[in-house]
Amino acid sequence: MTRLKTLYKQTFIYGLATVVPKMLSFLLVRLHTDKSVFENAADYGDVSLIFAYFVLFNVLLAYGMETAFFRFLNSDEKKETVLSTSAISLLFTSLLVLVTAYFFKEQISNLIHIDSDYVVLVIWILFFDTLVVIPFAYLRALEKPAKYTAIKLVNVSLNLGLNIVLLLFLKSWADSSLFWESLYRPNFEIHYIFIANLIASVATFLFLIPFYFNLNYRFNSKLWRQMLAYAFPVLVAGVAFSINETFDRILLERLLPENLSKTAIGTYSACYKLALFMTLFATAYRLGIEPFFFSRAKDKDAKINYAKILEFFVIFGALILLCVVVFVDLLKIILIPNEAYWEAMDVVPILLLAYLFLGIYHNLSVWYKITDRTKFGAYISIFGALSTLIINLLFIPKFGYMASATATLMAYAAMAFISYVLGQKHYKVPYNLKKIGLYLMLSTGFSALSFYVFREQYLVGFGLILILSAVVWAKEKTELKQLIKS
Repeated sequence: MTRLKTLYKQTFIYGLATVVPKMLSFLLVRLHTDKSVFENAADYGDVSLIFAYFVLFNVLLAYGMETAFFRFLNSDEKKETVLSTSAISLLFTSLLVLVTAYFFKEQISNLIHIDSDYVVLVIWILFFDTLVVIPFAYLRALEKPAKYTAIKLVNVSLNLGLNIVLLLFLKSWADSSLFWESLYRPNFEIHYIFIANLIASVATFLFLIPFYFNLNYRFNSKLWRQMLAYAFPVLVAGVAFSINETFDRILLERLLPENLSKTAIGTYSACYKLALFMTLFATAYRLGIEPFFFSRAKDKDAKINYAKILEFFVIFGALILLCVVVFVDLLKIILIPNEAYWEAMDVVPILLLAYLFLGIYHNLSVWYKITDRTKFGAYISIFGALSTLIINLLFIPKFGYMASATATLMAYAAMAFISYVLGQKHYKVPYNLKKIGLYLMLSTGFSALSFYVFREQYLVGFGLILILSAVVWAKEKTELKQLIKS
């Protein structure tokens, strides 16, 4: 239990690195959806579309090397060799992509329907973001969550501050100062958003640049090939996940009528952000448990701890799902005050549940990661991506973004189920399915009641939260007390 408490402490700190920045990024959603910045939802749709491609290319440039780094860092290889080989690999490939993409920016622009000016900015952002992948992973491996979190917070705070300055104040400042006038460009809002992002990415790299000065720059080609072999399925899985998470916006742009697509993307993307509460929790949990999976794999009680980790994840996730659904109409007023975006609110409960299943899947993925069967992760992710694509292609023309939200839920739920079935064959973990099923059933059922029957009746919603909490306490009282005391 002491080890689990240490894990949860680290997860909490990593959670700050994830949750606080994302909470600050909510302010960006509020800012970007404000009428003073973009006149309509279609303009925000353009930004969301660019970020959709951004996520995909981020995965491609990292090509699973982060996960491979963790795997081989705990192998018989010298840690310094693993560190330098993985860092050099990403440094070389990112430079290659930077140069190549710059020369072919017009072709890329035509292919993805994005202005070449935006393409250039995104290329540079991706370059600097890739260079910090291994330094950040190394901080996690050294169990330095505080430093990791501090740098992440600086990044997002700088990004947020620059967005506020460039989008809200620069125009008025330009009227009173020649200096600010020289920086201001009318109808330049989308550029400003990505310029702010680029400056923040450069600043983050500068904070971590001592890592590259201290690197021994020894490249082990044999180890590199082994890491690539391990990383390739992770890359495939990452691409598949990016398809699940962002490709729906690309398909909405391609499949809906031109006069409706950008508005649909804008409203859907804004409301999508409300599901971010579950994403934040799942991400923070994953950041904490991933090093734990590898470092504790040889412990006698490893499987018992893995089972307990999933159980606690479902408990917290179930409570988050219900709480967000109950108070979602208050959250929308705070985070998305522009009523033009509220028409897509029906996707929020679906996406919250989808990301709860995604978190469950990440917890269940321990079996193929620690047994070096990462190809199964790729197979499962490919299945999820294909499911997402098929459902979107078939139903977007008729149901729009509701089809996209439903596709995400169905894909992640199926992935979790398949991973569980395969995991029990190759690395059997004693998960308590009765408890997990009970918490999921209660949370989902209560959420449906709150959203579709008792919406905005907060006393009823609060009562449902209390009932779920009471059930959890009755079932987990002893272990929760041990976790607190240990």
